[in-house]
Parts: sequence; C-alpha cells; structure tokens
Amino acid sequence: MNRAGPRVTVVIPFYNDPYIGEAVDSVLAQTHPEVELIVVDDGSTMHSERLLPYRNRIHLLGKANGGTASALNHGMRHASGEYVAWLSSDDRFAKEKVAKQVKFMEETGAWISHTAFRHIDERGAPDGKAVQLAFGSMYRFYESFLKGNVVNGCTVMLRKELFDRLGGFDERLPYTHDYDFWLRCILSGYPLVYLNEPLTEYRRHPAMGTIRHGGEIEREFRRVREGYRERVRMLLDALEPRTATARRTGSKPR
Repeated sequence: MNRAGPRVTVVIPFYNDPYIGEAVDSVLAQTHPEVELIVVDDGSTMHSERLLPYRNRIHLLGKANGGTASALNHGMRHASGEYVAWLSSDDRFAKEKVAKQVKFMEETGAWISHTAFRHIDERGAPDGKAVQLAFGSMYRFYESFLKGNVVNGCTVMLRKELFDRLGGFDERLPYTHDYDFWLRCILSGYPLVYLNEPLTEYRRHPAMGTIRHGGEIEREFRRVREGYRERVRMLLDALEPRTATARRTGSKPR
C-alpha cells in the first residue's frame, strides 16, 4: 500500500447503454486518490462512441458478448487494485464512495462490504429515500438470503484476493451471479459487512434488466436458492442453536 492508500479498481460492464458516460464520470470524480477504472465492452453494437472522450483516462477492454458475469470476471482479472468494486453502466457512485468504503474496510478488517444506496430516475434525479438495511443481527441478515437478495451489487467492495480465492462470478448464471457469489462468501467464512451510508445511486428506468427479464430472474433465483438452502440452514443453526431447536420443535425461543 502506498501513502495515498490502497488502490481500488472499479469495473464497469458495458453493453449498449446510453448512460455509460454518467457512470464513468462518477468514478473519475472519486475523491480517493488511487482509483483504476476498467470498462469492459461486452460486444456492444450501440453507444460505444460515448467512451471516446475518456479513452486516455480509463482502461477499455473489449470482448464478445457473454453477459454481466463474464464481463465482470474479465475486468476483475485485469484489475491491479488491492480492492475491487463493480458499477453498472446505468448507475453512479457518490464522489466519496470509494474513499469512505475503503477506509471502513481498512478499519474493520473486512474482506467484503456493502452499503446503503439511493434510487434515481431515468433522468438522474433523486427518487425517494435512501434504501438502508435494518436486520439487527447477522442471523437475520443471512436468513434473508432464503427469501431474496437484499445486497445491491454496485454497493459492494471486496478484496481482489477474495475474488481470486472464490474463482469469481459463475458465468452460467446470467442474472443471479451476484446472489450466488454473496452466498459463497458467507459460507466460506467471509461476512458481508455493512456500512449504513448511501454511497451508490441506483437508476430505475424502463430498459433496466430487472424489468425486461423479471420472470427469468425469478426462475433462476429459485433454482440457485434451493441449491444453497441446506447449507444456509446449517449456518443459521450454528449461529443460533436455540432458534434452530425452536424451529424443529415448533416452540417459541425464550
């Protein structure tokens, strides 16, 4: 680590997205002095010209279209940072996102962390209150993975070493590669530590993938969840044996 602090690599997967300039601008505006930006063009056929003004300030990697997981893996394998983060091409980082989150991780010793976030509309204007988690315990947080994925991928920062140890994102999962990766982290003994500050702006617009592919996402989520259910239950039982006993017997925990 140099005196400016640890280097952080931000990877932006890009495919035919007109918002890419806003995403890139938000990373280049970071207050942390050691930020590397890698944009992975995942076989785009539109809007690639929007990256031309940035060609001397970013690392632009091209590849055949293969989906978000493959683009993230491609970018993170080329990352030189001690930490890596992911930003969708239609979202934005708050200007102190990297600085605050890497400081938090250095102070807590976390290998992976996530934060609160804000919604913005298709024009980039704030859209409602910040989305902040309030589970009260790691048990309740882990339990939530049996129902859904509450971790916004663009709020996550992790050590590059952890990405390498776990083998990156599963490229067989077009939509739930992030959910799968969080579960592999948890089950490998790396808790997702939470910084309760909104540092990412998550854009909601008609062309977003969660709207266009909702049914496919739900089907894939159910399949992945069932593959992990028993191991998550075992982890929960280890965290709170009394709760596990009450669940098996049908009695209320004291």
